[in-house]
Amino acid sequence: MNLFEIHSTRLHAILAGLAERGAIPAGLSLARVVVEPTKDPAHGDLAINAAMVLAKEAGMAPRALAELILAELAKDGDVLKAEIAGPGFINLTLQPAVFTEVLKSAVLAGTEHGRGTTKASPKINVEYVSANPTGPMHVGHGRGAVFGDALASLLAFAGHDVTREYYINDAGAQVDVLARSAFLRYREALGEDIGAIPEGLYPGDYLISVGQTLAKDHGPSLRDKPEWDWLPLVRQAAIDGMMAMIRDDLAALGVVHDLFFSERSLQGRDGNANAVHQTIEDLRERDLVYEGRLPPPKGQKDEDWEDREQTLFRATKFGDDVDRPLLKSDGSYTYFANDIAYHRSKFTRGFAEMIDVWGADHGGYVKRMQAAVKAVTNGEGALDVKLCQLVRLLRNGEQVRMSKRSGDFVTLREVIDEVGRDAVRFMMIFRKNDATLDFDLAKVVEQSKDNPVFYVQYAHARCTSIFRQAAEAFPDLDLSPQALAQSDLGLLTDESEIGIVKMIAAYPRMIDAAASSHEPHRVAFFVHDLASAFHSLWNKGKDSPQLRFVNQTDRNSTSARLAFVHAVRSVLASGLAVVGVTAPEEMR
Repeated sequence: MNLFEIHSTRLHAILAGLAERGAIPAGLSLARVVVEPTKDPAHGDLAINAAMVLAKEAGMAPRALAELILAELAKDGDVLKAEIAGPGFINLTLQPAVFTEVLKSAVLAGTEHGRGTTKASPKINVEYVSANPTGPMHVGHGRGAVFGDALASLLAFAGHDVTREYYINDAGAQVDVLARSAFLRYREALGEDIGAIPEGLYPGDYLISVGQTLAKDHGPSLRDKPEWDWLPLVRQAAIDGMMAMIRDDLAALGVVHDLFFSERSLQGRDGNANAVHQTIEDLRERDLVYEGRLPPPKGQKDEDWEDREQTLFRATKFGDDVDRPLLKSDGSYTYFANDIAYHRSKFTRGFAEMIDVWGADHGGYVKRMQAAVKAVTNGEGALDVKLCQLVRLLRNGEQVRMSKRSGDFVTLREVIDEVGRDAVRFMMIFRKNDATLDFDLAKVVEQSKDNPVFYVQYAHARCTSIFRQAAEAFPDLDLSPQALAQSDLGLLTDESEIGIVKMIAAYPRMIDAAASSHEPHRVAFFVHDLASAFHSLWNKGKDSPQLRFVNQTDRNSTSARLAFVHAVRSVLASGLAVVGVTAPEEMR
């Protein structure tokens, strides 16, 4: 039961009726009309901006239009009070019975409360992590993994058809460096003393197992072959080994992708058509690719600039700052050319809506990629890029930098193993993605209200403990949602209880808004606020016995409050599930 959607539908009907009577012009654009919570609860329950955003198009003063709308809203039996605020905003106070019905609906819906049914929406592709397969993932990758996974879950919960995708960067020079590094470990596995790892190769211990596998499968047969002979085989073995490790680390974080897409497959390798070449030729036929010269980048000395004719994409035609090269001087494709073909592939696979989750260091790449998507989809596709800022790893306020396993950074798996999946996931999403995150390994395992993940999980566990108490106090009481929904919910009259019921009523709208804006952190913020309100009510019951959830002398109020607690627990569990965190029944 989405209270805001219901009243939005009623508002649209009122505006249509006013247009039919000729009181307002027909065909007004309602795209910016919203029904939302009031900023101050003292001003009512719902705020409507219709008069403000429609007045100019309607050729009316905002307040005059508001009075027409207000007269119709006042006829609604669910409205206790309707009034105009300021120049033309409309505030509604709803009948208490409305929130009783919302609570009843939430009890019956359980963790499905807030789930959307946006069946007509296009398929959405969310691509995230996409770390180079050259080593274990670090905590920065973890933030992108959690954000992308939570966003995909949020979109799915809101009713969208979502595919989670990982782009394997297996076509660049870095995978050849990886192969040479793995070959060194192969020689080591054969008993050779390889000494210190040469500069420019990957030094981490994670490649030892790849070398051992190569030695087991091929014996010494590769050692004396020329590089051109062993490189393809070792490269693929190294990529496979690294991707197995990455999948394992992601699984430890609760992240599972639907699809792993290979960059090499775009370049006509391994029996595939050359999608990059085809993409460039398609753009050329539309006069979106040409041969030309680029001015030197800002801040670069002219003598350092390679002034040569290049194959360029007309990115400026689609909002980018300059046109972009598609071929390097050696004739190989630029990363950008590969990425254009990749996103074209997404579109041809049915994804008109694409979301990419990138590290903050790729911010300068956003405009050109969005320009490319406009070009290859003829304007039918849209790309939203979400940038995840850096993670500073701390321990008791001191920065942690080094790792034995990787050689120069703390791996994501080391962090998961130390503090647990739930702590990593919740804290990674408990800050907006475009803000730097300080992750303190000591703080995230504290059992205190200052630790957000503990605070929310503890609220869920407390809800469950109340049901255990109720079962002991009233062994014959039916605790099923169907029975609890029939309780006298009108007995919930305390200001704190009503405030929480209104939060439960706002949950479906928050889900819709968070999904529309691609901001999963809103879900974490919401469940934390709900947990805080619930803990406060729990503490209030210590001084006010009539507010205790289980009252052995009052079966009716106990039943009503158990319905209330069931709804709170369901919303906490639902929100935690969206961000990929468990909802424990007890804290240990």
